[in-house]
Amino acid sequence: MASEQPYLHNLSGVFSAPIQAWADAHGQVRHAGAQGIYCGDDRVLNSAVLTVDGREPEWVSTQLRSAKETDYIYFVRADAEVADPLLSLVRTRTAESGRVRAGESAETLTGCSGRVAESLRLESAMREPVTLNVRLTLGADNTTMEHIKQGGPAGVPVEPEGPAWSWRDKDTALALTAGNGTVSIHGSRVTIDWAVEVFPGVPVHLGWAVDLTDADSPMLAADGEPIVAPTLDNPRLNRLLERSVSDLNSLRLAHYSHPHDTFLAAGAPWFFTMFGRDSIIAARMLLPVNTAIAAGTLRALAGRQGTETDHTTAVQPGKILHEVRRTVLTMADSSNVLRLPPVYYGTIDATPLWICLLHDAWAAGMPDTEVEELLPNLEDALEWLRDHGDLDGDGFLEYLDESGAGLVNQGWKDSGDAIRWHDGSLAKGPIALAEVQAYAYEAAMVGAEILDAFGRPGAAEWRGYAAAMAERFRAQFWCEDEQGRYPALALDADKRPVDGVTSNMGHLLGTGILNEEEQRLVVRRVMDPAMFSGYGVRTLSTTNGGYWPTRYHAGAVWSHDTALIISGMLIDGFPDEAAQLATGLLQVAEANEWRLPELFGGHGSDTMRTPVPFPASCRPQAWASASSVVIAAALTPVGPAQEKLLQASGASAGR
Repeated sequence: MASEQPYLHNLSGVFSAPIQAWADAHGQVRHAGAQGIYCGDDRVLNSAVLTVDGREPEWVSTQLRSAKETDYIYFVRADAEVADPLLSLVRTRTAESGRVRAGESAETLTGCSGRVAESLRLESAMREPVTLNVRLTLGADNTTMEHIKQGGPAGVPVEPEGPAWSWRDKDTALALTAGNGTVSIHGSRVTIDWAVEVFPGVPVHLGWAVDLTDADSPMLAADGEPIVAPTLDNPRLNRLLERSVSDLNSLRLAHYSHPHDTFLAAGAPWFFTMFGRDSIIAARMLLPVNTAIAAGTLRALAGRQGTETDHTTAVQPGKILHEVRRTVLTMADSSNVLRLPPVYYGTIDATPLWICLLHDAWAAGMPDTEVEELLPNLEDALEWLRDHGDLDGDGFLEYLDESGAGLVNQGWKDSGDAIRWHDGSLAKGPIALAEVQAYAYEAAMVGAEILDAFGRPGAAEWRGYAAAMAERFRAQFWCEDEQGRYPALALDADKRPVDGVTSNMGHLLGTGILNEEEQRLVVRRVMDPAMFSGYGVRTLSTTNGGYWPTRYHAGAVWSHDTALIISGMLIDGFPDEAAQLATGLLQVAEANEWRLPELFGGHGSDTMRTPVPFPASCRPQAWASASSVVIAAALTPVGPAQEKLLQASGASAGR
């Protein structure tokens, strides 16, 4: 049975990883879809509905203060004789996360904690005082994120013990923060009633909060300093950067095994956890404005680097993980049911990208002593390219799920229908993706540079590996159609070039695997109207038999995908084309209250005045938010400011 993943495009939320709260656009939490208050991967409250004198107040505006704070503004109709809205209610919702510590030791961590709070401010310009009953109705359940994502029925209601709930390793306690509310309990529902009198010009303040504790969470709230947004001489870019950095700060996490190493969760609500590929790419884009995230990401992932071979988890020696969850993650794909273990390594690209991040973080100022500590991990990761990433000894990195329950596709386009021939049919694995070979080439080159710089052996071997990779790639990956030559999406099980025209080819730019003529061919192809929608680069050409503008990896536009192409263009000397793409993404951000969406429809800007939402996409999402730094680099005049921003793409890293 197909799942019905809840849509998010018309919801609002506040976030402080690993705490999040989702409501409808008007601020009510209605026990529908993904709405609710979450601690980690579990929903703990499913509803929070506010009424005044038995009616819902009339919403007029939602004001996003930051990723962690939102105001919902309502008017209350208290006098039928008065036409003007003279009685207002401002509902401010915030999310804050923390850590659970054992005893007095600052180093003993036992889980995460957090608070979702609301302050209610009633103000009146009426002639006479108004007496009101303000009621909040809360409901609790025990529903996992995977259950919600698949559109399953509600979880098990949880009855409170007083104004508190407790189940599994979680505790939730209700607190009244202002006003003398009366608490009533009815099964799994808790009702708070405030009887208030509002005098003209005298605000009335009420409040409530839920304190959340997860004693056994693998993810912790991050410590350390938050990311700070740079300031440029461009108001629109400043709005984008300010919003993006706010979102990124709400995604900062740590793993209990490395509690002081901060990385970015992939995105809310579905991927509020450690993701190898996503965390690496976001940290790499963010380097010009923050190097601590890169260093934390490198160490956190190195701490879970593979040391054995196990088909169930897809782990191999030297391999960087794909994702971490509390328990087995079960998901329905288009063709089968996936069962991913709590620590899953089914990714073909995280390992070479980890190497590239290490190099770029070092070039951006990561201290030599910190880099030196990771040299054994670097050597293991390089050896994975040669000894494990290549399944059949042909010199290319390819993937094949050997467990029967893992991801069929293991590049960044990891949905089951992502790898298509030009006629729209699906390619059969093992699959060797084009961009992964380019990542491996770059990783070998920059890995050799680090080995040389730190006096370690092996640099010549890895430069030879890279040269051979480039030669093999040039011989086997290129296709040709009526518009000319272009890189194939992948090689299939029979080593045939999969001729779908896709955005993947854009990731080859900036890696060094292409010569100048090949770079021009790729740039021309991704800028073609069949690929560039005016807002961003489509994942799949409109000429493909499988194209659809809101197909996840086969027609939609992903912000980070276009940003990586922009980054490669800046490195390879195509600033005009990079600025065109960046301008498109800036329009997308402006149409979405300056938040770059994870992905959006591939409809052309000539037919849609604003981009069409992809309704189930994450908001906020790490590599989409980090893309703002690349956009700023492409649209900032040449000078010291651009030179600093260009480090995001490695353009100033000596490559």
